[in-house]
Amino acid sequence: MSDNILQRTTYQAGDLIFKEGDEGNLAYVVQSGEVDIVKVINGVETVLGNVGQGGIFGEMALIDSQPRMAMARCKKGSTIIVVTRAMFEQKLKKADPFIRGLLNIMVGHVRRANK
Repeated sequence: MSDNILQRTTYQAGDLIFKEGDEGNLAYVVQSGEVDIVKVINGVETVLGNVGQGGIFGEMALIDSQPRMAMARCKKGSTIIVVTRAMFEQKLKKADPFIRGLLNIMVGHVRRANK
């Protein structure tokens, strides 16, 4: 997929984009709308955060190839730009090795804090 061609997907309120434990081969950018990041804690769905226009979610799985830590569900109708693993890795190759290492460390800290 070329950098100039972006895949866009539309979702309605309540649509599930991914669920906790799914393999993470994609990240997402909210072009319009809102997405809730939700985790089931002690049997109760808890909204961890909300991603609005211009926000990115699902990126951690691209960085460390681990399963999704939470689910992503549309809060209202949304248009989402899909970022593939290949696109992400192409951009990451251009980054300074220090920045790549720092990203891996930060993702590790976040995953450990959420256990």
